[in-house]
Amino acid sequence: MKACLPVTRRAVLSGVALAGAVLAAGLATTRPASAQADYPNQPITLIVPFAPGGASDFAARLLQPRLSQILGQQIVVENRDGAAGNVGMDLAARAKPDGYTLFLGNVGTVSINPYIFSSLRVKPLQDFAPISIVADTPGLLIANPQFPPNNVKELVEYVKARPGQVNFASPGTGSVNRLEMEAFRREAGLDMIHVPYKGGAGPAAADVMGGHVSLMFVTISSGINHVKGGRLKALGVSTKQRVPQLPDVPTMTEQGFPKSVSSSWQGVLAPAGTPQPIIDKLHAAIVEAMKDDTIRARMGESGVIAVSSPSPADFKAYIQADADKWSGIIKEIGAKAD
Repeated sequence: MKACLPVTRRAVLSGVALAGAVLAAGLATTRPASAQADYPNQPITLIVPFAPGGASDFAARLLQPRLSQILGQQIVVENRDGAAGNVGMDLAARAKPDGYTLFLGNVGTVSINPYIFSSLRVKPLQDFAPISIVADTPGLLIANPQFPPNNVKELVEYVKARPGQVNFASPGTGSVNRLEMEAFRREAGLDMIHVPYKGGAGPAAADVMGGHVSLMFVTISSGINHVKGGRLKALGVSTKQRVPQLPDVPTMTEQGFPKSVSSSWQGVLAPAGTPQPIIDKLHAAIVEAMKDDTIRARMGESGVIAVSSPSPADFKAYIQADADKWSGIIKEIGAKAD
């Protein structure tokens, strides 16, 4: 019969420490699961990286009431503008990944800014978990009403007969409007002069209307009323199919330029590390919200298409393809932030 060894103080303390470690590990696994199960149980902040009244703010505030209703918690829209959306994006990327801080990203902040701002700390596809696209705003190629070409074919012929003489406007060197024109210009083999503006698309479009610049790409939402009012003329839309708001305007693809398909999309993302069950719950809620007739009608009136992603993975792939497209053009033309 073996003698019983004495229980030392060190052994007792080691046993307590081991038990404590096991208990802590158990709590570490059960607490997050519990938090995920009753998510959300407090208000959710949706950071919009632009000032109130703009396209992103419009989309966020349309989504806000229906998403709040579906999730059973208030969605608080917080505008954090600055540095072309980079201030709000940086804030959102560094928020706690618990599903209570979301980010309304767009083509500029997520797909373009990382390649034109050398000091940008955020890497969107690493620092965010994409959830779903919510809005798709097609590009519209517009010109001064007195500009001779009336469609893209005539435009190509006109510019090729006048290399280096036709100018186009944009809201800035690294704007999606400029990059849309660069994509088309390269596809068509055109030599044109870029005239960058600051302060958004408004001043640039005003100079197109005034005849100081010949043409530019704008979003349908910002150009449709000017086209319908005869202050601008539309040469093409950057969608795969014609848009119901301008049914007589052919697509760039119809006119022989399939690479000139683009949009100023907007979508919801969460900080990287947000638990997948929360991402999935948010995705399902957004998909349901984007079916709402009021949201779809209000967006449609403004030339915006209400959409959602089949899955978070699909949205991530969409962003990756979009970023690959624009980063290639940015590298080719050497665009940098103004």
